[in-house]
Amino acid sequence: MRRRTYGRVRRRSFVMDIEPVTLHGEFVRLEPMNREHTAELCEAGLDPVLWRWTMNEIATADDMAQYVEQALAEQGRGISLPFVTRDVASDKIVGSTRFGNVTPEHRRVEIGWTWVSPAFQRTYVNTEAKLLMLTHAFEVWECVRVELKTDVLNEKSHNAMLRIGAKREGVLRRHVITDKGRFRDNVFFSIINEEWTETKKALVAKLRRV
Repeated sequence: MRRRTYGRVRRRSFVMDIEPVTLHGEFVRLEPMNREHTAELCEAGLDPVLWRWTMNEIATADDMAQYVEQALAEQGRGISLPFVTRDVASDKIVGSTRFGNVTPEHRRVEIGWTWVSPAFQRTYVNTEAKLLMLTHAFEVWECVRVELKTDVLNEKSHNAMLRIGAKREGVLRRHVITDKGRFRDNVFFSIINEEWTETKKALVAKLRRV
């Protein structure tokens, strides 16, 4: 007699191609980060306001160069896929974002390490970048979970994650230590594959209002 397996999902091998890829949108283009982008990243990203709640402390060109090197090192280990965010209309780099903590065996990935130049915040940039990355995660990699996290004190980031349709899960206390030596509590958000269809509709609707 065949035994029933209520709610059990048989694990099968998934291949997530973590090789660099360009994600094309109408308003932004996510390009694989490389060392040649460092000067443009400095032009967009040395405002100290951008780094107040992050793990990193980026104040100089040398800091940014180290930031890029660390991102590329993680890419080389197959656990990260960093991008620069380019505004299509101006052809300028206006920020950066990343797939991280890539976990193929659990069909899970994190979207984070995101910053956007102050002039482009609360515009189409973050909305379309998240749409491109979530589409890639759910429809190309077939992920079942995409997670996001931020400093528990960063209410602006909390609200941005809620606006894209992520669900707040909870807080991990003293989860990490920042470059400045501060203990940081992280609040986690997620989107799972069953929610993706509605989340995608909402993101597309937001872009249509631009």
